[in-house]
Amino acid sequence: MSTVDQLVARTLGITADLTADLAYQSVREWDSLGHVALMVALEQEYGVEIDDDLMLELRTLGAVRAFADGLSHPPAAAGSTAPAPRTTSVPPDEPTSGGTVHRGLEGVTFDHSAVTLIDGAEGALEYRGYSIHDLAEHASFEEVAHLLVHGHLPDAAALEVFTKQLRAARTLPAPVLELVRSLAHAHPMEVLRTCVSALGAFGPRRAAGADESYAEARETGIELIARIPMIVAAHHAFRSGREPLWPREDAGHAEAFLTVLLGEEPTPAAVRVVDKGFVVHADHGSNASAFTARVAIGCRVDMTAALTAAIAAFSGSVHGGAAERVIKLIDEVGTPENAEAHVAALQSRGEPVMGFGHRVYRTEDPRVRHLRASVVELSEEHGDHTGLDILDAVAAAMRPWQRHGVAANVDLYAGLSYRLMGLPDDLAVALFVVGRAPGWVAQALEQHANNVLIRPLLAYAGPRGLAYPTGAAR
Repeated sequence: MSTVDQLVARTLGITADLTADLAYQSVREWDSLGHVALMVALEQEYGVEIDDDLMLELRTLGAVRAFADGLSHPPAAAGSTAPAPRTTSVPPDEPTSGGTVHRGLEGVTFDHSAVTLIDGAEGALEYRGYSIHDLAEHASFEEVAHLLVHGHLPDAAALEVFTKQLRAARTLPAPVLELVRSLAHAHPMEVLRTCVSALGAFGPRRAAGADESYAEARETGIELIARIPMIVAAHHAFRSGREPLWPREDAGHAEAFLTVLLGEEPTPAAVRVVDKGFVVHADHGSNASAFTARVAIGCRVDMTAALTAAIAAFSGSVHGGAAERVIKLIDEVGTPENAEAHVAALQSRGEPVMGFGHRVYRTEDPRVRHLRASVVELSEEHGDHTGLDILDAVAAAMRPWQRHGVAANVDLYAGLSYRLMGLPDDLAVALFVVGRAPGWVAQALEQHANNVLIRPLLAYAGPRGLAYPTGAAR
């Protein structure tokens, strides 16, 4: 095995035979984090500096071999990080027999959208043209939800109408509330998936075979934005051994949610933190759960079914579920002084450091600063900076990887703010869903307005022409 093959095998933890067509994401070990680890290992082994363009080229073993063979100098001493000039280029990926395969649909643009702009290189995020920084600092959740669902910021009159719609829809159908009660033992995300689906049985009746109209889908979407937080909050009340304390009729979205969740009227600081968190989480383009909602709408299901599918996708450990795993990271590290060693240990085992890296952003996620600011506010209020100091220390230990796009993401500080409010760690993902609901609705409505069945292809790589066994051969 050549030196570069040994390096690839060691870095990615691959023991199988290495062939030139081994490609990024063709095996589980060669994921986003593994790719960055491989780039760092190449830099150290060959004393070069790999920029973003070259990093994108080095996506097959054949390309990595060509890169190493084309270097005009011998490998550097072990541990050397001194950059050297790049002296070779790498051929593009070879198409397979079924055409070029984009695993995970990475880099594939499947439609136009006017909902959310994400600039991964610059670390920019806009909802319908408005910067996330302006919205997080100045807009309420209700304003942002209206912006996403209706396509424009509301004036005072429109905001009042929209707010009344949300307040009127908070009440859960009695059978759904009893279903929430019966699932008091279950994880909040399991309860959400089940009970949001159940809401579909209590929507307007349509003629057999009739699809949900755009106007009906929008009204149902607004109801879901109001009811999803009530499901989360009521479930937490039941599992805490109490009946839900329903909010004042004039309570805002975040205040109403916290009243039911906590069983008491929340503090202004808690309302501010949760409202800002909902704004920051409201949408993020065609992520896995939003794409799932679009695929469902493409099949002409109704809005409730589309959001049920989105919730199911979001619960996965590498999507929304990552927020809960960051909380565990705090406990595993224990103290800020342990952060560097803990990060090094995870990297040596090829394990991800939760809260870092993103499929889109090449720099720090723009939502991070606002969530960290909320954690700072709550840490000051409670006189407890331990969690904040640990996460800041982990971020410092991860800084060398930022040059390769593994920077802090939205999950890093999100869960800690809820822990500081005294909420269980398993609510972190469900609270993310409460904020994300308007984005899913907006994405689904956009798909609905110009619908097409989303049907990608697979490049078949299995056997062909096998003889069917008969008689004794079976």
